[in-house]
This record gives sequence, C-alpha cells and structure tokens, in this order.
Amino acid sequence: MIDNPRSPRVRAAAKLAKRSQRAETGLFLVEGPQAVDEAVRTRPELVREIFVTPAADDRHRSLLDAARGEGIRVEQVSDAVLAVIADTVTPQGMVAVCALLPTALDEVVARGPRLVAVLEEVRDPGNAGTIIRVADAAGADAVILTGSSVDPFNPKAVRASTGSIFHIPVVMGVSLESALDRLRSAGIRVLAADISGDDLLGVRAAGELDGPTAWLFGNEARGLTPEQLEQADRAVIVPIYGSAESLNLATAAAVCLYESAFAQRTGAERGGSAHE
Repeated sequence: MIDNPRSPRVRAAAKLAKRSQRAETGLFLVEGPQAVDEAVRTRPELVREIFVTPAADDRHRSLLDAARGEGIRVEQVSDAVLAVIADTVTPQGMVAVCALLPTALDEVVARGPRLVAVLEEVRDPGNAGTIIRVADAAGADAVILTGSSVDPFNPKAVRASTGSIFHIPVVMGVSLESALDRLRSAGIRVLAADISGDDLLGVRAAGELDGPTAWLFGNEARGLTPEQLEQADRAVIVPIYGSAESLNLATAAAVCLYESAFAQRTGAERGGSAHE
C-alpha cells in the first residue's frame, strides 16, 4: 500500500492533470469506478495501473478482480494519496492511468461514417466530454475536435464522458478546413448548429438529415464565426418554444445528433421495408 503522497509513482500520476504531461507520456487519468469499469471491460490493453483506496477496493471487488485478471496492476493507496492524484474535490476512491487513444482522421473517413460531431474551439472540458457521451449514445461514428478546442483527455472531459471516451473514435489536432474537406470527400454533408440557420424540424422534414451528416458545433461564448459558417453546407437552428434565452452547447448538440440518428434510422427502416 502506498501512503506517501510524495511517492514518485503518485507524483507522476498527479502530473497527468496537465496537458503537457499527457502529451509527453502518452497517458491520461480516468477517475471513478464507472469510467474505470468501462476502460477495463472495453479497452483493458490501455489500462496501465489502477490506484484504489481500501474502502473502494472492498466496494468494487468484482471490477478490480477483472482488472487483475487482465494483468492490470492494482495498487492500494491511502485516502490522502488518492486525493493528490484525483482531480475532484471529493474523489470516488479509484483512479486509473490509461494510454491515450486518439484516432487519425483518415481512419474515421475510411470507415464510411454516417454521423460525426465536429467541435470547433470548444473550450469547456465538461461540454466536450458530455458531447462525446451524447455522440456515443446517439450511435455517432466519431467526434472530431479541431482548432484550439479543449483536450478531450483532460480529467474533467474524461469524467463528463463517463467512459464513452473508450467507445467512440476521437480525433484531435486537425484544422477545421482539413476535417471538413476530408468528410465531404467521403460524401458527408456538413450542418452547422447556429442561431442564423434554418429550423431543425423543417430540415428534418425535408429529408435532409437522412444521409451521412457531420454536425459542426462552435465556441460556447460566441458560436461560429462567419468564416467558419461558410465552410458548412447549411446552418441549422434548434428552435426554442419557451422563454429560455438559449440552450447549453451540449444540450443543443444532443438534440442535433439525436435528430440525425432518428432520421437515419427511420430512413433505413423505410428502405428496408421497400426492399422487402
């Protein structure tokens, strides 16, 4: 058991909260039993080690037995040590160190994606992680973070994804122009979520969400610039029927992605019925 907060292994893990250290080591932190469980079940080869308090070890014995069965190192640590490693104010007793798993844009395009989320200059890690989770739930094929968007392996972003970071391909470090050019070359239409756009329900009713689609989402504070909007095929607005001034970015992304998911599945069912 490690009970020294200044232990070299503890200090090395704690440094992974910094983007520079993640880039240098190729490692990132996954905090909490739910996210760690997703990592162990779906991508055990990426999990390097798990730090756990004795109490959490008792509570999550089956998860940790599965990790040990995969050859993953599980190390008991004191509460004080876990507090040094964890990013949250009230840790849940478990933090894993995992290898980064970014995907190349060419890999995504080669798979013939039908639904993609593109994040341009999204700065809040909670929003980025939540959109990754939503994209995963909606059956999207990838999430692409362009420009100066936040690092999706930031501890807060990873927590907000609640394990979806291990389920869906995530592309980072590409320019918006190159990302959209490559997606269009694969026959994907680019729709920008923006207040200047056409009503989402009208766009769906016209059948324009049935085909392969990339949704472009902009910065939380100012949205998409005119130059960024010009790179999309069409701008679309999520209508507000009540008195709210606007929607949170992640909420708007959830609506857009699910509308596409519904439309694509409805279209596939119609096509299947017609074929039969």
